[in-house]
Parts: sequence; C-alpha cells; structure tokens
Amino acid sequence: MPSPRRTIEGRPLGTSGGSSVPGSPAHGGGSGGRFEFQSLLSGRAGADPTCARLRASDSPVHRRGSFPLASAGPAQAAPALPPEDDRMNLNPSFLGIALRSLLAIDLWLSKKLGVCAGESSAWGSVRPLMKLLEISGHGIPWLLGTIYCLLRSDSWAGREVLMNLLFSLLLDLLLVAVIKGLVRRRRPAHNQMDMFFTLSVDKYSFPSGHATRAALVSRFILNHLVLAIPLRVLVVLWAFVLGLSRIMLGRHNVTDVAFGFFMGYTLYSIVDYCWLSPHNVPVLFVLWNQQ
Repeated sequence: MPSPRRTIEGRPLGTSGGSSVPGSPAHGGGSGGRFEFQSLLSGRAGADPTCARLRASDSPVHRRGSFPLASAGPAQAAPALPPEDDRMNLNPSFLGIALRSLLAIDLWLSKKLGVCAGESSAWGSVRPLMKLLEISGHGIPWLLGTIYCLLRSDSWAGREVLMNLLFSLLLDLLLVAVIKGLVRRRRPAHNQMDMFFTLSVDKYSFPSGHATRAALVSRFILNHLVLAIPLRVLVVLWAFVLGLSRIMLGRHNVTDVAFGFFMGYTLYSIVDYCWLSPHNVPVLFVLWNQQ
C-alpha cells in the first residue's frame, strides 16, 4: 500500500485532525503560503546576523568601496603612492630614447675605430706615429711657439696677429677645461693614460681639446696667412687627421671630437669679433712696445 505524502514536519497531507492551519497549501491558500515563506526567511536572517553581514559585504557596491558599511569593520586606508622619483618610468620620451640610441652608437663606433689603442691592436704598429701627431696638436707647444714668435716679431701687423693667436689659445684652454669639469665624461675604457703632459681635467673626455685647437688654429692660419693652395690643403688635412687620431688612439669618442671641431670653429668667430688691435686695446700694445 503506497505511503501517504508527508509534509516537511512529517505529517500526512491528507490528515484532517485539526492540525492543518487555515490558509495552508492543503486548504488551497496561496497567500498564506507566501506569508509562511517570508516569515521563514526573516527568522533565519534574525537568527544568524553573520550571514547577513557576509552577504552585504559580497555585494558589488560594497566591493567598490562607494558605500562602506559601518558593520563591516574599520575602513582601510588607500595605499600611499610612491614618490615621483621612485616610480618606474614606463613611458620614456622620444628624446630620451634617441639620446640613448645615439650614445650606444657612439660607444660602439668609437671602440671599432680605436685600432691604435694599444700595441696589440689591429694597427698597433702605427701607434708611435699617432702619438707624434698627438704632440703636434698639444696646447703647450702652440703656446710656447706663439710666445717665441711674438717676442721675435718686429712688425705691428705681425704682433697683432700673434697677440690674437695667443689670446685664442688661452681662451680655448680655459673653455675646454671648464666644460670638461662640468660634463665629467670618462675617457673610453680601451684608452691608455700615456698622454703627453696631462692635467687634472685631462682624465675627462668631452670635448676633445686637440680637436678644438685643430679647428681653431687651422681657421686662424687660413684667414691670416697667405698660403698656396697645396699648403692650405695640408692645413685642413692636418686638422682632420689630428681629430681622427684621437679616436684611433682611444683617447676620445666620436662625439667628443665632433663637438671639439664645432667648438673650435665657433671659437674663432668669437675671437674675430673681439679682435685685439691698437685701436681698441692701445694700452696692451703700448706696454708691449715699451718692453
């Protein structure tokens, strides 16, 4: 015999022993059933407040932090951002990328051209000749030679030219020393510190003093000495080979020499604009004449 259907409480649905409540499903009361279901839910929520808090904390609004609940505990402070200097620059500028690329090319090309940096290099046998060429562009021989010619000169025109040459050489030494002390770029790693008469700033590389002096002196000679065309070509060739020898010996990078040429060329324009003559500095020439 089939067992009668039972309710949740274990009583048969068809029993009419006064235990059925009016409005129950057995009597067809749908509204009463909804009332009992809502009462059951409210009773469970009241009996277990922790579940209510958990459900509230899982809501999307609460997770976003727009409306924090008071019962969810003390609000946590937002994590502090690191200082601006400590943040990683994930979006470098185009100028920074270009400068880093040019620097990498400069170092690579300077190392490739440093074929006379040591006796065991590819062109190590040419190193003595390059060192002799290095002395020809040093500042001390040019200063001593200019002073000697100035003392031996017996014409006002010659003294004027030599006086300005001495002024340009001193200005070149001063500006190169100042820029080297400010930039402080180290010489290439493959360089050997066996240079002729170095000073404290000569351990730095930028700019090349030989390149500035070569461009300055060559332009000075071409503008104030009457030379034949072959001699003028030799002067330009000397300046170019002198700058190239600085890279081949490993003394400088390519950018050091390039900036040195530009600086020497510009420096002559400054000297020509501030040209010393008996008209603008007569005291200097009068004192020199008395000596």
